[in-house]
Amino acid sequence: MSTERAAGERGAFQRGIGAQVMGIDGTWRRECVLEDVSESGGRMTVIGTVEGLNLKEFFLLLSSTGLAYRRCELAWVNGDQLGARFLKQANKRG
Repeated sequence: MSTERAAGERGAFQRGIGAQVMGIDGTWRRECVLEDVSESGGRMTVIGTVEGLNLKEFFLLLSSTGLAYRRCELAWVNGDQLGARFLKQANKRG
């Protein structure tokens, strides 16, 4: 296991959380299950194929309306599982 995967404390979900991954340009979307998450990223299992998708950057949609989301970059792929690094928001208010 790489140190990037192990970095930071992760919270695992017993059954996973239903979510979606969506291309940064909005041209594709896939159902997924968020398996675990940390402050810096998460691991998800994608339902369906990711073959041929531009996964360099994507959105992780956490609500059915798309109002709760995180912008991500791909950390790793292993079969139907993805590792994502959360990108920081530029205009974060304290």
